[in-house]
Amino acid sequence: MPGWADEQGLPPEYFEAGSASFVDFLRLHAPDMLPVNREPRASGVPLDLPHGTTVLALTIPGGVVMAGDRRATRGHQIAYRELEKVQRADEYSVVAFAGTVGLALEMVRLFQVELEHYEKMETVPLSLPGKARRLGAVIQANLAQAMQGLAVVPLFAGYDPESDGGRIYTYDITGSPQEARDYHAEGSGSPYAQGSLKKLYRRDLSVEDAARVCVQALYDAADDDSATGGPDQARRIYPAVTVVTAEGFRRLPEDQIAAIVDETVRARHDQPDGPRAPLR
Repeated sequence: MPGWADEQGLPPEYFEAGSASFVDFLRLHAPDMLPVNREPRASGVPLDLPHGTTVLALTIPGGVVMAGDRRATRGHQIAYRELEKVQRADEYSVVAFAGTVGLALEMVRLFQVELEHYEKMETVPLSLPGKARRLGAVIQANLAQAMQGLAVVPLFAGYDPESDGGRIYTYDITGSPQEARDYHAEGSGSPYAQGSLKKLYRRDLSVEDAARVCVQALYDAADDDSATGGPDQARRIYPAVTVVTAEGFRRLPEDQIAAIVDETVRARHDQPDGPRAPLR
């Protein structure tokens, strides 16, 4: 319908049947909008851009919990105190990121549109492993920038109806998805968060207890990694904690996280290194 397209001001490619991939659509018709086609620095020296730090995820019965601190750093400075690193991917999945903030936010938006575009084109949603592979393609498209020092390392998780449980996927800069068992952390504070998760994680955690484990792990990360932001009670800035189950995606209310943070900080006054796992 070229006449109708002309009247609406839309080019004809918008009315052609094509791939279910929105990334492929951009690659064909608007390649300048892909992160891979950003101009690199001629000097080859990475830009001093804000970087997001620690994010983590853990599985619970019937779903998954993902959390992240709120800080972004620029060198030794705090660039942002309230960065939203944990984002809804679609109704049954969630994505978080560590790395170059501007590129990461753009890649997350592109991934969100990719999932929506596929569902509209195919009239069915992607499987969770399929979503993980689509995110991998978005990351792979940024490989040239990652080699310039502008890396983004996402963490992806969601509810899988086939197993009636949560699954977690990790990535490197080449975009290859690898499934993590039970829990995982990414970012500069991830070694400390991972150690805390290893100590506190149980497979039968309730949502409330999983949120406590997330806050404890992020507290441990902030305790040893200057780039990870601890809970800021004075400004009421708390970690973002989200849950994905068969009922869909939801973010835990700030008041609930504030109560967990207050409880955690009070306990740390008596035991600065945090709770200890019992020997069994």
